[in-house]
Amino acid sequence: MTESTIQEQFQVYLQPTRFIDSDSPVVIEFTQSTIGEAQSDIDKAVKLYYAVRDQIRYSPYGIVFDPDVFKASWLLETKTGFCVQKSNLLAAAARVVGIPSRLGYADVRNHLATERLIALMRTDEFYFHGYTELYLNGKWVKATPVFNLSLCERFGVKALEFDGTTDSIFHPFDVAGNRHMEYLRDHGQFADLPYDKMVRAFHQGYPHLYENNGPGWPSSGNFEREAAKEPPAATTRG
Repeated sequence: MTESTIQEQFQVYLQPTRFIDSDSPVVIEFTQSTIGEAQSDIDKAVKLYYAVRDQIRYSPYGIVFDPDVFKASWLLETKTGFCVQKSNLLAAAARVVGIPSRLGYADVRNHLATERLIALMRTDEFYFHGYTELYLNGKWVKATPVFNLSLCERFGVKALEFDGTTDSIFHPFDVAGNRHMEYLRDHGQFADLPYDKMVRAFHQGYPHLYENNGPGWPSSGNFEREAAKEPPAATTRG
């Protein structure tokens, strides 16, 4: 498939959108400074993946359901976000350099979480987990730039690597053989974040946070610090 054919068939996965604002100056600057002298799409994609994975600290706290905070450009200002936001940024950066990108979502069972997070969420199921798919060498490849390296080290799990040719998805087990992640339900792929669908999923999955004037999404916390304070047995379930 020629480059012009890809451009035509994948235009929807190459253009800026409401949340994948690949035309934002800060996204363009981040992308260009990250790829450096990389020439091939795979080399560019790999560099972008690791930049998003490790330069943006993962946190499940402080999520505000304001559409603006889900823009890729917003994440570059805060340097902290969760899976949906980090996946948006990787997708946007890929589009800057002409790599088609789309977003995928799935419900997962997370066997590795802090006691505080499990108590707040009342479940080990994480709804609407986001990841990115990049079109490289004639196929869609999954990329999950979510857990930064230092966080993985705290939890004793393998950091997800990405080579641009094989899917990078959560490991079912950690380095000690304990259960880590299970993919439960797939929500499909999208050219942009389906914001309303995501909000509905969170309201349905965590009703106690929203019903009867509930507290809403946990507003503060340092996930990595929590993990460091808890013994492995406390953060491993299943």
